[in-house]
Amino acid sequence: MAWRALTLALFAFTLSAYAHAGERDVRLDGLGGTYATPDTGDTHKAVVIVAGSGPTDRNGNNRLGVHTNNLEQISDALTAAGIAVLRYDKRGIGASKALVTDEATLRFDDFVEDARRWADWAGSRERVTCVFMLGHSEGGLIATLVAERRALAGLMLVTSPGRTLGGLLREQLSRNLTDAGVRTRALSILDALAGGKTVADVPDSLRNIFRPSVQPYLVSVLDIDPARELAQLDVPTLIVSAGRDLQVDKADFDALKAARPDATAALVPEMNHVLKDVPADRDGNLAAYRNPDLPLSPDFVSAIRGFLASTPCPN
Repeated sequence: MAWRALTLALFAFTLSAYAHAGERDVRLDGLGGTYATPDTGDTHKAVVIVAGSGPTDRNGNNRLGVHTNNLEQISDALTAAGIAVLRYDKRGIGASKALVTDEATLRFDDFVEDARRWADWAGSRERVTCVFMLGHSEGGLIATLVAERRALAGLMLVTSPGRTLGGLLREQLSRNLTDAGVRTRALSILDALAGGKTVADVPDSLRNIFRPSVQPYLVSVLDIDPARELAQLDVPTLIVSAGRDLQVDKADFDALKAARPDATAALVPEMNHVLKDVPADRDGNLAAYRNPDLPLSPDFVSAIRGFLASTPCPN
């Protein structure tokens, strides 16, 4: 597929009423984001942050009860270290809401192309020397696929899956659905979708996962293997795993490491999926999903800053 070139005429900028110092709201082809620059007149590297699954906004929050501000916190941590950062609302969310008028038309590749366009945008900034991409959770797969389409200086895959979404869903449904009949029906629907077929008759108990309007999107992503895609790349890569992650486990970390033995790997023992250090108990872990004032794990911040500092821009 031929990707059309971006031109500066596509970029419209507005100042944000709520942006931090050094931040401004930016627009690109109907997408809304925030561009933060360090307090220096020198040239600098740039990072594009790609959010994870669900209706997640540029700050890392969503209407399903997640309020962490973790992506905004990453931006603050990196700009303080002299890095420019672009974070954005996923299509269908926040300032990018108008891009999705019918959920049934959405495909995973839409998210990949959005991220690629933002990478091109960041790379066109006057003082930017090169572009890195940081993908959180499912955003790691998006970032990996972007790296197949345009040159990046580096990838940071943060608590990202190393197995197909189909495999992860099968594992989660098998483990969490206690009603045998509902579990059997869920797995049969998943099998149909994995085979490229949609299912019209979905029980009410499963509509949140398999409603007909979301099925075309699931078909478009279920069999993409993050480890296989990563293995095809030679771009410098940091793989970050969280020791107290309730959503992505060590098997995913191991799969990504096996795919790229040369990658830098960091395991943060007390960090959870939303990048905060948490206690060992489940309730304490989940409380972090609703605490935007809880800081990022210091070891995580050190890992991403260290990777950026030690990875040079390509010649």
